[in-house]
Amino acid sequence: MNEVSANIKEQNYSMCLRDAVEVFTKELINCLFDSNYNSINGEATKNKFLKILERLSIENEACFWLDFEKSLKEIRRKLDLDALAALNSDPAAKSLREIYLAYPGFYAIAVYRLSNQLLKQKIPVLPRMMSEFAHSTTGTDIHPGAQIGDSFFIDHATGIVIGETTVIKNNVKIFQGVTLGGIQVKKSMASTKRHPTIENNVVIYANATILGGDVVIGENSVIGANVCVTETILENSVVTVQSENKIFQRN
Repeated sequence: MNEVSANIKEQNYSMCLRDAVEVFTKELINCLFDSNYNSINGEATKNKFLKILERLSIENEACFWLDFEKSLKEIRRKLDLDALAALNSDPAAKSLREIYLAYPGFYAIAVYRLSNQLLKQKIPVLPRMMSEFAHSTTGTDIHPGAQIGDSFFIDHATGIVIGETTVIKNNVKIFQGVTLGGIQVKKSMASTKRHPTIENNVVIYANATILGGDVVIGENSVIGANVCVTETILENSVVTVQSENKIFQRN
């Protein structure tokens, strides 16, 4: 126990570092979507990034920034497709500006795409800190290790969980309370695919749960509300739960 305690004391677990990551994430989102902000404050955002890596004891931090900066144009392209998918799918959406500024699901996706890139660059800790900030802000928990394609739309973001080895392909729409999780929770399973694959053009309605690394939801399928899926669903399928509402008049 003493050895573990000594090791913990040597590490930087400062809550101030968490606050710094939150500020950096917000500024990074602004840099992506506000060209004036980018030109004026882009250097400040870069310096925050380098400082965070320094505090995480990561060397060659300048090289990490150069690679990350190169990826921002492609990330913005993907996010524009995500926003357009939201506009086209949600009858309540009136404009792209509304999606960018007022949709928590879109914000969660934006942070995911940034943190996913940082994870691809093998930067430790920071991607998870960013994703947990988005989780606390939006109610959507997307692990940065998940693989998510183009035109992804989260409608009503609260209570969504997307696990580390989830694969989501293009033009997928999910609603609140959806869990894309794993059946096996043993630590020994960490290196295996534990979460499902969602093929193109799938809709998953509220409070559905899809579990297991071998489970595939086929293209053009619809998973209804409150469904629990633990086996592969063929393409063009509709999965629903039989329910009965009893309506009566009070005396």
